[in-house]
Amino acid sequence: QVQLVESGGGLVQAGGSLRLSCAASGRAFSSYAMGWFRQAPGKEREFVAAINWGGGTTYYADSVKGRFTISRDNRKNTVYLQMNSLKPEDTAVYYCAGRSSSYYSSSLNEYDYWGQGTQVTVSS
Repeated sequence: QVQLVESGGGLVQAGGSLRLSCAASGRAFSSYAMGWFRQAPGKEREFVAAINWGGGTTYYADSVKGRFTISRDNRKNTVYLQMNSLKPEDTAVYYCAGRSSSYYSSSLNEYDYWGQGTQVTVSS
């Protein structure tokens, strides 16, 4: 079993930056692919970014490509999402997710573990 706890959300002005962290407990974190998803009010949860088990391969939604960076530190059992050039449309609850596979996926249905989410609000 893996437990995920996100942190780092908050209120930021458009153009600003935030860094989200996701701390994982449990064994075998380093063998899991990890992802970030987000859900805005009234909208479905959507894929943001994902990273494979070793951190060497990443994948991004087109809406965040070039602005967001996903990374992981397997020694610390932590995955990060660096968010730069934030826009009001990035406002959402951001969720960390873990997949019992070494390879990433953009499909939320393929993730087995979820955090409780952290709110990101970008003001214009």
